[in-house]
Amino acid sequence: MSKQSGRGQVAGLPEWDRCAVMGVVNVTPDSFSDGGRWFDTTAAIKHGLDLVAEGADLVDVGGESTRPGATRVDEAEELRRVVPVVRGLASEGVAISVDTMRASVAEQALAAGAALVNDVSGGLADPAMIPVVAQAGAPFVVMHWRGFLAGGNVKGVYDDVVTEVVDELHARVAAVLDGGIAPDRIVVDPGLGFSKGAEHDLALLAALDRLHALGHPLLVAASRKRFLGRVLAGPEGAPPPARERDAATAAVSALAAHAGAWAVRVHEVRATADAVRVARAIEGARTPEHGAEHNAEAARAENNTARDKDTTEDNPEAAHPEATP
Repeated sequence: MSKQSGRGQVAGLPEWDRCAVMGVVNVTPDSFSDGGRWFDTTAAIKHGLDLVAEGADLVDVGGESTRPGATRVDEAEELRRVVPVVRGLASEGVAISVDTMRASVAEQALAAGAALVNDVSGGLADPAMIPVVAQAGAPFVVMHWRGFLAGGNVKGVYDDVVTEVVDELHARVAAVLDGGIAPDRIVVDPGLGFSKGAEHDLALLAALDRLHALGHPLLVAASRKRFLGRVLAGPEGAPPPARERDAATAAVSALAAHAGAWAVRVHEVRATADAVRVARAIEGARTPEHGAEHNAEAARAENNTARDKDTTEDNPEAAHPEATP
């Protein structure tokens, strides 16, 4: 992974000196957040251009809702929705990601001008996906996925969500590499909201450093998701509607950018575009001395933790002095 401000770069895509902003264009009638608003091709293209004007670096075009309980559209309908929008945006010079689980849609979208394939299944839903992407030499998003969001799979069961997601993503990345996709064209995504509850999503956001350890640029897609509604509602309140979670989304975007995310995927671009630029400005204001001091403090803390662990292992009573007679 090549380095730029610690967040990595993806071969085949432009380079940014900050966390990139991926704007969402859902060409669907039933997406959880904005289903039906951009279902018409002309409206979808205009919306994509508006997102770029508001600060989006890439536009993610999808023709199939992945919300819990959504019914899959057939291949012909997904192609009808997606390809003309990709072609229209590409003709305007927009960097495009195609959000699809179908190899045929990915292939035709890449031919129409898409630059990145964002597959929420990480290539598991369609065995032909990895060969198609590898043959095209396109960048590929590997998201953590445990299957379609139906029945008991809407909320997954985890003993240690961070460890399990990291391990499962590691295994999936290895399979993608074996399938021929180059390592410098792989992006990882923890899959917030996919077979996860609010507590799982928050734990993953608190441990982005563990995901960075996979060695690939990181995409964070928290926009308007259920866990934000739960946080905003509090223990007794009702979650606000999806479109009233944009300020919370921007907060997550700033935190993810500060933690080194390569990109954030959002529905409302302007606030997040501002947030990641402020995060980058603060990052740039850090002096070399401050950075060295921060690293030294982290190293001291790590050494102290290791020393305490060794002491406890050598002398178990030190961990529980009250048990000493």
